[in-house]
Amino acid sequence: MDDLRNVIRDIPDFPKKGIVFKDITTLLADAKSYHRMVDLIAHRYIGQKIDQIVGVEARGFILGAALAYKLGTGITLVRKPGKLPYKTIKKTYELEYGTDTLEIHADAFKPGDRVVVADDLLATGGTVAAVVELVRESGAEVVECAFLAELEFLNGRERLPTDKVFSLLKF
Repeated sequence: MDDLRNVIRDIPDFPKKGIVFKDITTLLADAKSYHRMVDLIAHRYIGQKIDQIVGVEARGFILGAALAYKLGTGITLVRKPGKLPYKTIKKTYELEYGTDTLEIHADAFKPGDRVVVADDLLATGGTVAAVVELVRESGAEVVECAFLAELEFLNGRERLPTDKVFSLLKF
């Protein structure tokens, strides 16, 4: 995995001083690395009954769409309020300083659908915890939450309402 890890660029002091931002755009731009990342994650789910991939706004759309294509499933989008055109359900969750809200179409899943939640990075876990709750409220089962990378020192995994978590890379 070092080959993939080494393609991700560190940006010091972004978005604020003291933070080292993991810039995945360098991995996405490198065709060989991008294909390898998608193949490695998708391989976990081949042969399982996966009905949908759930892509989390916005970089989760990039991973989610590629996984859905590779696995022959559809993709369901989780978005910020006001971005989805049909009736939605929403979940408001706590941030370090304030709250945020996510929405999903009310008819996104059939009861019992098995889904994989896909996002680029697991940091503090608040966003994905809200997504897991939205999926469950919609009547679907979360098979696993899949990430390109996880910042282990932030302990985001502990905040998730599931222990079914996979991260391809850990920092």
